[in-house]
Amino acid sequence: MTGRLGVLGGTFDPIHYGHLDAAAAARDSLSLDDVLFVPTHDQPLRTNDPGASAFHRFAMVTLAINGCPSYRVSDVELMREGTSYTIDTLRYLHAEGWGASQIFFILGADAIAEIANWRGYPDILEAARFVVVARPGVTLDAAVARTPGLAARVSLLDARTRDVSSTAIRQRLAAGDSIDDLVPAAVSRHILAHHLYGAVDELHGEDERTRS
Repeated sequence: MTGRLGVLGGTFDPIHYGHLDAAAAARDSLSLDDVLFVPTHDQPLRTNDPGASAFHRFAMVTLAINGCPSYRVSDVELMREGTSYTIDTLRYLHAEGWGASQIFFILGADAIAEIANWRGYPDILEAARFVVVARPGVTLDAAVARTPGLAARVSLLDARTRDVSSTAIRQRLAAGDSIDDLVPAAVSRHILAHHLYGAVDELHGEDERTRS
């Protein structure tokens, strides 16, 4: 394989503008040829199950990146099933012909604090170039300070990303509030059409009330 590949993994429950901002910042700053979005099947450090099925999470990522030729989505972790470990995905990419120096693993400053608990740490840091993107409310210095020696082994990218979280999106939906400013329109339509996260499609809801 030739080129520079960005990899952005996550539950994407759902995918939102914060994820897309991080991908764009890494792509533009590091001259990446492609960014691969990898939805997890079962994230080991997540304390609760995904609110949407693997099918819907994969579909939402696909909708979110539609029209972006440098973005792709992979089902490698969804097809693997069981607990999803980043080291396994990086080994898969190596087997596909990608060298460790060609892979740029993108993660937010809020996620890097847990990296010492990842399977394969610290050897996993040799399997790709790790890029930490700033997140609102989490400084890059604070993100790496909890793990001694980490700052020298990762690249820090101080980029502006929107203050969005999947948790906040799910809370808004549960309250019946709009999420149009947090996710791409196609993702919002998918959530409403399939009543994900307790969302109610107002059009369909009105039809049901009319028939009752």
